Amino acid sequence: MLTEALAALAASGGTALVGAMATDAWQTARDRTARLFGRQGAQRQTAIEAQLDGNVILVERADDPDLARQALVPLWQMELNRLLEEHPGSEAELQELIAHVRDDLPAPQQRWVQNNIARDNSRQFAVQGGDIIYHESPSSAFGRQHSEQQPGAADDSSDSQQ
Repeated sequence: MLTEALAALAASGGTALVGAMATDAWQTARDRTARLFGRQGAQRQTAIEAQLDGNVILVERADDPDLARQALVPLWQMELNRLLEEHPGSEAELQELIAHVRDDLPAPQQRWVQNNIARDNSRQFAVQGGDIIYHESPSSAFGRQHSEQQPGAADDSSDSQQ
């Protein structure tokens, strides 16, 4: 199981990699990503290269390339999660890849929008560009506050007899 920080890094990496698809930053992002996955062996690196090549074709041929990119982000987040689980030492190299891609993207593509909604008793962990933003809905904080009772405290709803 990945720490929250590594999971956030994988999410940021997936977003950066997919954001580079079909841009001038793509070839470098592709090569560095393939090299990163080379830690899992030559066969894995070759498979990742083929997967990246197929994914970029999907983006290039899509009627809406941004929609195609959005669909690919979870796939690459999952791949990077697996890589970080198996090779935690690849964290620094992934951070460098993210920074390099971010710097190489054209200005309009350096900014991504992400909408996250936390409701009920949920917690929302979101990442963009390596920052973790933590949101908690007011109802979850309120519910937790009222559901926690001190040991030995009387329950207001119970009938007491004297």
